[in-house]
Amino acid sequence: MGITPQQFEQMKQRLGGSAKSSSRRPTPTAESSYRPSAQAHTIIGIDPSLRGTGFGVIRLAKPFPQTLAHGTIVCPAGWERSRCLMKISQTLREIVKCHSPTVCAIEGLFYAQNLQTALIMGEARGAALAVLAEAGLEIYEIAPRKVKQAIVGYGAAQKLAVAKMVQRILHLNELPEVDAADALALALAHGQGSGRLGLNTPKKI
Repeated sequence: MGITPQQFEQMKQRLGGSAKSSSRRPTPTAESSYRPSAQAHTIIGIDPSLRGTGFGVIRLAKPFPQTLAHGTIVCPAGWERSRCLMKISQTLREIVKCHSPTVCAIEGLFYAQNLQTALIMGEARGAALAVLAEAGLEIYEIAPRKVKQAIVGYGAAQKLAVAKMVQRILHLNELPEVDAADALALALAHGQGSGRLGLNTPKKI
């Protein structure tokens, strides 16, 4: 079937318009590619440690998540372990009461060559879990490597790289402390959704 010269020119204009519009599409960035999960609205991330437990609370929103709180629960080296565990519990209880998160993402267990170190880390983790469970939160654990893969795109990324990417995604004015950045990364990794980030279904505990 033949076409007239006028129809041919109209086709060229339509094709040219499509090419122009597609060339103006912005390149995806960490901010523009953010896709919040519809299942959780306020998430607390916990990076447990006896001397420096990191925490971060975010509320899922567009175009990027809102940061409600982040920091590190610091316990001096001279404190007894029992005193550190009490401070971890008390501080997290206050944070949960203030921001009312419904979901927690906590760092998964890792292999420790030193048995004493593993036991101490387990105590800090247990103190945090007890408070979160007491508040009725759903608790999920994510392995550190998977969090780095989700946030930075590389499972062996350095902590500084994680902190910088967290700052970028959350539009923070200052670089968060290392432990707080890890906690925020946990919350982001859970909130962005397991399917898009290539994570397996988070383990609920």
